[in-house]
Parts: sequence; C-alpha cells; structure tokens
Amino acid sequence: MPLFHLFLVAAIQGLTEFLPVSSSGHLILLPNLTGLDDQGLMIDVAVHVGTLGAVILYFWTDVRTAAAGVPKLVRWQIDDQGSWLALCLVIATVPVIIFGLILHLTGWVDHLRSTALIGWTMILFGIVLYWTDQKGPTTKDDARWSLKDAAVMGLWQALALIPGTSRSGITISAGRYLGYDRHGAARLAMLMSIPTILASGVVLGADVMVSANAAAARDAALAALFAFVAALLALTLMMRLLQSVSLTPYVIYRVALGIVLLFIAYRPA
Repeated sequence: MPLFHLFLVAAIQGLTEFLPVSSSGHLILLPNLTGLDDQGLMIDVAVHVGTLGAVILYFWTDVRTAAAGVPKLVRWQIDDQGSWLALCLVIATVPVIIFGLILHLTGWVDHLRSTALIGWTMILFGIVLYWTDQKGPTTKDDARWSLKDAAVMGLWQALALIPGTSRSGITISAGRYLGYDRHGAARLAMLMSIPTILASGVVLGADVMVSANAAAARDAALAALFAFVAALLALTLMMRLLQSVSLTPYVIYRVALGIVLLFIAYRPA
C-alpha cells in the first residue's frame, strides 16, 4: 500500500476518532469521494490500535485506576473507585457490543456505508450535539458516574454504529444531556472508547489474522504509528479547548459537510 495512502487513512482516523465528527464516516468517504482503493480490514484494525494507544496514554491515570479495579469486579467486590469505574465501563460497553455483533453477523453493516446516509447522520447528530450542549444542565460530577448514567450513555453509544453519527459525538451529547459539563462528558466518552475500540479490534482482528503477511504487517505497523500520533494531538487539543470553547465549531463542520455530501449523493448522474 503506498505510504501516502497509509498516512492519509491514519491521519483521518487519528484526527477524527475522538473529535465529534465521525471517524468511520470519514474513512468510508475516502474511497467513495477520491477513487482510492478501500484500505481494507487490516489497516482499519491497525489505525484503531493506534488510536486506542493514544487514548490510553492520555487518560493513563483513569485507565490504571479502572484496571486495578478489575480483579475486585471479577470477585464482585465493588468497594473502591477502581472497581466502580470498571463496572460502569462494562455496563456502558454492553449495548454497543450486542448491537455491533448483530450488525456484523447479519451483514447489515455493509448496507450502512452510503454517502447519502452519512450526509444525513452528519446533519442530524450534529443538531443533537448542538442542542444537548446548549440546553444540557451542568449538575453532575463526572467523578461520580452512576450505573444508570453509564447504561444510558452506552445505549446512545450504540447509535454510533451508524456511520456518520460519531461515537465520541453521541456519547458527549449523552453526557451533556444527563447533566455533565463539556469536559466531564468528554472524559467519560473517551474512557468509554477504550473497551469499545478494544472490542471492535478483536472482532475485526479475527477476520484478518488468516490473511496476514510480512508486507501487510509492515503497512499495519506504520498505519498504527501514524494514527497514534494524530489521535494524541487531536485528543490533547480537544480536551484543552473544551475548557473554554463550546462544541459549536464541530456542529458547524458536521452540518456543512453533511450538506455537501447530500448534494453529491443526490445530484443527477
């Protein structure tokens, strides 16, 4: 695979994975709009691994806390912050795993890759992001995440299986709707991404292991590295900006891109 193509795919995935603009939608649009070959499942897995590494590094303190709580969770000894956070993350991840497996096993995932659909979801969920950000209260502390809120955010996260929705966008929207401030909602959304990306990588990875070879492994390693750097930069910038800037710039981008995509999708041949 040409180095520039690898870099382009990894940069798009890395920059958009944690911004509320839909990484899957952008990756689907890349071959649709440019004529480039589809990057394939192995590169998809690689760039997801790269972004997973970035979010783990950025939220390392929280990740370490949750990981330390897993043994207690297994014993159902929920008596500290780590075991509680681990339990909340499990609850939040269950819906997307269930619905993701349904789409994967039924083949419906292949019917959700159209330019028109991405255009509509970009606009619709951009409006949802704007409404929840502007109208959502700020009454809750993200350090006291409840099981109910984790379940609700998990159900919203499952909507991100529709390309163009944005996993980070819909979970941040859910967090703002439930009463967390922008930074707190984004923190919870990013932590939720870790088991979700990991589960997605396991499912996709099982499909590509049989076709792996040395050249493909080299391409995958480069793609993972590029995606890691891009994701870490995007994540750092977004979390800092959320301290003082609303989510409106992302909404404007989503709606503008959605309109362009609908024009492309519905223009006469």
